[in-house]
Amino acid sequence: MTTEQPADRTAALPTVGPDGTVDPAGDGVSFHTRKWVKPEDLNANGTLFGGSLLRWIDEQAAIYAIIQLGNHRSVTKLISEINFVSSARQGDMIEMGLKATHFGRTSLTMRAEVRNMITRQVILTIERIVFVSLGEDGQPAPHGYTDITYHRDRLPVQHRD
Repeated sequence: MTTEQPADRTAALPTVGPDGTVDPAGDGVSFHTRKWVKPEDLNANGTLFGGSLLRWIDEQAAIYAIIQLGNHRSVTKLISEINFVSSARQGDMIEMGLKATHFGRTSLTMRAEVRNMITRQVILTIERIVFVSLGEDGQPAPHGYTDITYHRDRLPVQHRD
């Protein structure tokens, strides 16, 4: 009987060049961020609290949506089923990856994957996170985009009043 080893996720981690940029086509994920798991992030089992992780994902997804939609009034509409596969412990570093999968008239749909950089195991996947671009009236507003940007050219430069 053979024991199946966890998949080596090293190849799936992005390649960062000397200038600090990530090749967006390298692993199918176009936005990466990392977090260090600290004592305040743990649950009663001593592992990463799911609520902390979901808060981090929602925050990173919001930043990604704002950049992709060019609107600081981009809000979470839906987070689909969350599949927790493994966890992380204090001192582990995790990497959150997001990829835009669909542009609607007023929305952006993305996929999320979180990996433990120490164990190289997937922690969770979320197939659909939907953000909606809102107008000044708080109602869904067309954003006019159909493709992903890898530059900060859409980042809103106006402050909200």
